[in-house]
Amino acid sequence: MQTSRREFLDRLAVGSAALGGLSLGLTALPARLDAAGIAVSRQGNWNTSWPDKLTGKVRTVFDVPEVESGYGVWRASIWALQYEAALGIPVRDTSTALVLRHNAIILAMTQAFWDAYGIGKDGSVTHPLTAEPTTRNPSLLSESDGVPAPFSTFTLDKFQTRGGVILACDLALQQMIALVEKADKVSPEAARAKAIAMLVPGVILQPSGVFSVLLAQQQKQALYIRAS
Repeated sequence: MQTSRREFLDRLAVGSAALGGLSLGLTALPARLDAAGIAVSRQGNWNTSWPDKLTGKVRTVFDVPEVESGYGVWRASIWALQYEAALGIPVRDTSTALVLRHNAIILAMTQAFWDAYGIGKDGSVTHPLTAEPTTRNPSLLSESDGVPAPFSTFTLDKFQTRGGVILACDLALQQMIALVEKADKVSPEAARAKAIAMLVPGVILQPSGVFSVLLAQQQKQALYIRAS
């Protein structure tokens, strides 16, 4: 994954250099980004209706760029319980968008993806309670994985059941696509389709994680916090 990310950053740097002139018009930006190998989908190709789910008295967007044993995902659930206990604001009057981007994109992938492509085999992912290396997606761990209640209720699927919105960064997903392409020896298009199909059910893919954060703030005045 590190190699594919390095290649992506190299392409991004090339794009930044190409866009460096102050005289460059904004209308030329999408074409230049495409030329640099950075995907820019036109309006209408993305689901941008999800901010409508951010309702209630307190609306938040939790930014999770690092794996950190899945703690960012846990924090996206814990805060509402704390608001209710400390401030008397019922959980039903709160809402949360959770943005998985950068290195944390692997948290958006199913356990089947982790198993198929050896995610976590390098020992870099640790169990949230034992701190031991694990090849299990820490954002999906249950009681059978040694995670007791209430922590076992902070998984991605249960977060969604409570009305939480989970968003994934398409730029970061390029790492997963490159992994599939190399391992399966398939075309970039086929690799992309497979990677998207192996996102955790209900995860909404967005142009980027930063885009998601900004949209939540712009449309719903969501309170921002970096959660990992």
